[in-house]
Amino acid sequence: MPALSKHRLLSALEEIGDYLRMLGNLCTATWKRPPPWALVREQLFHIGVLSLFVVAITGFTTGFVLAAQSFYQLGEKGLSAITGVLVGKAMITELGPILTAFMVTGRVGSAMCAELGSMRVTEQIDAMRSMAVSPNAYLVAPRVLAGTLMVPLLTLFSVLMGIFGGFLIATLLFNMPPSSYFDPMRLHITLFDVASGLLKSLLFGFLLVTVCCYKGMRASGGAAGVGKATTQSVVTSYILILMSDFLLTLGLNIINQELKYNWMQ
Repeated sequence: MPALSKHRLLSALEEIGDYLRMLGNLCTATWKRPPPWALVREQLFHIGVLSLFVVAITGFTTGFVLAAQSFYQLGEKGLSAITGVLVGKAMITELGPILTAFMVTGRVGSAMCAELGSMRVTEQIDAMRSMAVSPNAYLVAPRVLAGTLMVPLLTLFSVLMGIFGGFLIATLLFNMPPSSYFDPMRLHITLFDVASGLLKSLLFGFLLVTVCCYKGMRASGGAAGVGKATTQSVVTSYILILMSDFLLTLGLNIINQELKYNWMQ
């Protein structure tokens, strides 16, 4: 193995270990002393309320595109009646959780990393440790709790906006009856689909916040180091979101098929 590749592998393993150690310290600090409600409430507002607009626009326009593409592609084959099901399924199980996580990462995660990175390079975090204040409990825990809670709620909002956007395109542009858009959803969208989307968004919220906080807490090298850490946090979060989405999709569908098979037996 070349020396450079070996060095990169060791660096990656070291970084994974540091990240897992941060998660362990975070759980311990949060269990011993939960963060003050005022800090959590501030992050709930910053992550959730201030992200509503960008999440609404993303979900709404995605519903537009899905409905238009579905109608044009399926209409030629006489399958335009499943436009609503396709939009609903795609938004609930895949596009809603992923796009919401991407938007929150770009709007909130990068800001978290830059803020914590600036505190790190200006030695504010070291000053907190010298005063026996845990940075994990005071800085990271409120963000993790708020992000893990708000991303699923934002995902639900994005899904509703996407379904509504598809409804407007299907009924106003393609003259589809509202009943033809909504009625098939009741038959083909199951509780498993909703639970799958919420579980994904829960994991995505945890991943994006912890990764961005981790990168910010490890930033070094002044302003340039903060910028580099911010870029790495966004890219790493995107990669982890996509990889975990693939693994969750496989795992959840395998479990669902096993449950159906056992039920039939």
